[in-house]
Parts: sequence; C-alpha cells; structure tokens
Amino acid sequence: MTQGTKIVASAHYVPKDIISNDDLTAIMDTSDEWIQAHTGIQARHMSLQGENTSDLATQAAKQALDNSDLTADDIDLIIVTTFTPDGLAPSTAALVQRNLGAHHAWAYDISTACAGFVFGMSTADKFIKSGQYNHALVISAEVNSKMMDFKDRTSAVFFGDGAGAVILSGTDMANNQVIGEQMRTVGNADVVHSGRIAPMRQLSADNYPTIDAFQQIGRQVFDEVISIIPDHVETFLATKNLEPADIDFFITHQANLRIIEQIAAAINQPMTKFSTNVVYYGNTSSAGIAMAFDELAKKEKLIGKKVLLTGFGAGFTYGSLLLQF
Repeated sequence: MTQGTKIVASAHYVPKDIISNDDLTAIMDTSDEWIQAHTGIQARHMSLQGENTSDLATQAAKQALDNSDLTADDIDLIIVTTFTPDGLAPSTAALVQRNLGAHHAWAYDISTACAGFVFGMSTADKFIKSGQYNHALVISAEVNSKMMDFKDRTSAVFFGDGAGAVILSGTDMANNQVIGEQMRTVGNADVVHSGRIAPMRQLSADNYPTIDAFQQIGRQVFDEVISIIPDHVETFLATKNLEPADIDFFITHQANLRIIEQIAAAINQPMTKFSTNVVYYGNTSSAGIAMAFDELAKKEKLIGKKVLLTGFGAGFTYGSLLLQF
C-alpha cells in the first residue's frame, strides 16, 4: 500500500555550556574578530557535562514525542544520522531506542557526515511510503567537540554540539509533504575526514586501536561547496519545473554563514529566505538542518509553503529534499 509522508513533530536540543569566541582565544591563537569575519559564528554549545551523542539524540527525540500525539511505543523506526557516534557498535540509534523505551522500533545509524539529516529523511520517507511502517523518528545528533584537535584553529573554531529530531508519519497521498529529492556522492577521502582507524602493520601484544581527530582543508571545502551546490539546487528544482524563486524557505547545512551567503547570492535569493542558526550554535554537522527546521517550524506558518533542505558534507556527499506543506 502506497501512502504519503508528513512531518508531525520536531524538536532540538543543545548542551547547556555555551562557548564564546573569546573562550576559544584563551586556548588557541585566534580572535573573535577573525572567527566572525571568516565564519559569522559568535558562539556554540559544547557537551562538557558528560553528555554523549546518544544523550543529545534522546533528549531531542523525547521533546519531539512530547510535541506529538504519539508515544515511544508508536514508533516503528529510528534513524540516527551522525558522524560522531558513541562508538562503532552498538549503533547510536540502538542506544536511543533503549533510552526511549521504543520497544516496537528497529533502529540504525546513517553516516553521511553533514548531509546526514537529508539522507535520513530520504530513507525514512521510503519506509513510510512502503506502507509497512507508520511512524519514524529521524534524529541528527553530533558531539563534534569530542573529535576536535583544539590546536587546529582552522577547524575547531567552527564546530558546536547539538541534536534535532523530526517524526514522520504516514498519510494519504493528498497530504504527502516529501515531494522530491536528489542525492549525490563524489568520493573524496582527503578534503574532510574524521575518526580514521589505522590497520595493524604487525601482530603485537601492545597493539591498541586509535583514531584521528577531525581534519579539513578549509579553503578546498569552501570552493567545492560554492562550485557544486548552487548548480545542484537549480538543476534539481528544474526537474520539478521550479526555480529558486518558487521556494519559500531554504535550509542548508549550517557550515559557515559565509558559505550560506555565497549560496544565496549564487542562486539570486535573499538571505531572508534562509533559515540559519550557525551564528549562535556553530557548525553542528548533520544536526544543523534538523535544528534549523525545528526553529523555522516554530516561527513560521508553513502550510502552503515549499521548503528545500540541502545538505553537503564529507564524502563529498550532498543532496536536497523538497517539502511541500
């Protein structure tokens, strides 16, 4: 049975500790002026009280359930998108399932870095539209701070921690809200990477696995995004006989305010159409779009509106999901 997909609730959660640019200048050679000029970021939240990724995800999910008419027992599927999981196994989603007491749900993680929320939404939409599942939780959660090298001022100043969640439910096709998508991957392991685990080179009793910190080549990331994403947005919308001017709100990955401004200029759309939170939350990786969607949904009446979600991140992985309310 084919059915449509609708968003019935959303929420977001951030740790309580707020780290200003001045706080970062105390531990690295940078300044508030440099950070704001290059990124637009003024502050970010960091998990300094022992909360891990599954904890942030659980809090966002609980709030989303509170904002709906559903309970944890109603959820059929939990997808967590993250590239800062609690660990490789069990999945962060499995820990969230346990924390929520969502006994009827099966759960797994998706790792597409900062594009995660768009890929998670796309995936859950297919399960809902199959008719076999009625309610899905899509949660994007990141504790980026645990993966940072705070001697690397070119990366560490960007990132914050947070989580966003939405609940998708089945509906009749007349009320279907997910009306199109386009996903792409261009394999590139060098521009952005995190958590690499080196293989053994010899059998040794003192061998112990280690991982590397987050690393990026910032200028190359910026150039790739600006050269690829505007064309991707226009090309995708054209497949739906739409232009950027037809979209009421854009929510892109909250990488950097300057990148979002460049995308807006490239597709000739005003920044007033772009929902942003990077200024006060920093780059929260896959969680940024989910958090910005929740803020937009609470601020604007979306009935009758078209909203484009566009994610891009390490991989190089990117994609857009078109919502019609």
